[in-house]
Amino acid sequence: MKKKISFIIIAGLLMLLVSGCNLGTNAENSSSDGNTNNDDEIKISVVLKTASTPYWKVMQAGAEKAAEELGVKLNIVGPPSEAEIMQQVNMIEDQLSQNPDAILVAPLQPPTVVTLLQDVEIPVITLDTDAIMDSRLSYIGTDNYSAGVTGAELLINDLSLKSEDKVALIDGAAGNPATNDRIKGAKDTFEAAGVTIAAEQPADSDSTKAMNVMENVLQVEKDLKAVFVASDDMALGALRAVEASGLDIKVVGVNGDQIAAESILNGGMYASIAQKPYEMGYLGVKNAVANLKGEKIEPRIDSGLDIIKKDNAQEQIDFLSNEVN
Repeated sequence: MKKKISFIIIAGLLMLLVSGCNLGTNAENSSSDGNTNNDDEIKISVVLKTASTPYWKVMQAGAEKAAEELGVKLNIVGPPSEAEIMQQVNMIEDQLSQNPDAILVAPLQPPTVVTLLQDVEIPVITLDTDAIMDSRLSYIGTDNYSAGVTGAELLINDLSLKSEDKVALIDGAAGNPATNDRIKGAKDTFEAAGVTIAAEQPADSDSTKAMNVMENVLQVEKDLKAVFVASDDMALGALRAVEASGLDIKVVGVNGDQIAAESILNGGMYASIAQKPYEMGYLGVKNAVANLKGEKIEPRIDSGLDIIKKDNAQEQIDFLSNEVN
């Protein structure tokens, strides 16, 4: 009996000794993980306006390229369309619940995003569309008003538009500052040149709706010279209506999507005012990581514009094919 008791006591002491060694090892590993977290454990969430159209897929590709180069973990989400404001809200809330180190957001409705992110304690970077708040470190995107001005000036100069000439404008969703600003830029420029704006209609950033809007406009206005559309996706929808009518109306969109460049190359769309979504995504991740490592980043980064016409459409196609597909 005494031997049995002695054996139990000795076994217990050995277990305590082993346990003590293990506790020391775990504490050391935990400390080591903390020291390396800044390099290979950074987690960044990206919430796009939608994940379903070419423009946003290009932005996603840029973000993924930067994440690959910098060795960070990336989670990219977006609603099925730019009309799904509440779904984007839910996605932002879900991403925050996963405790990312930083969040990049392309807000569908900036005031709503401000409410969600105003008091978060992680870096916030806005892409494509700004939302001004204390937590927002930087906005990376196009000057959308300038994109509208550039599109209108292109049509005025290339077509020698005069005061008696008519154009139409097709906007995105109401309350979407990016598309709204583009239309405002174009409208101000056409009006300053004395060009008649015969129609101005929203199409909710939807290609089919844009086609229907254009069909309705053409029932009344058959002598249009051009239509400026706030995105390429909608411009391609408007183009279908124009081609079905048999009328010679120049269609200009915004974004520089590959499918738009292909249409331009093949004599469909006249031009696209190309944003640089690849750069937006790439620079968004790059600057988020830089901030997390203690570097200062600029509060406003202009990602730039290009004009895509038939003479440089193939170059745009090649770039998007190589970098994105």
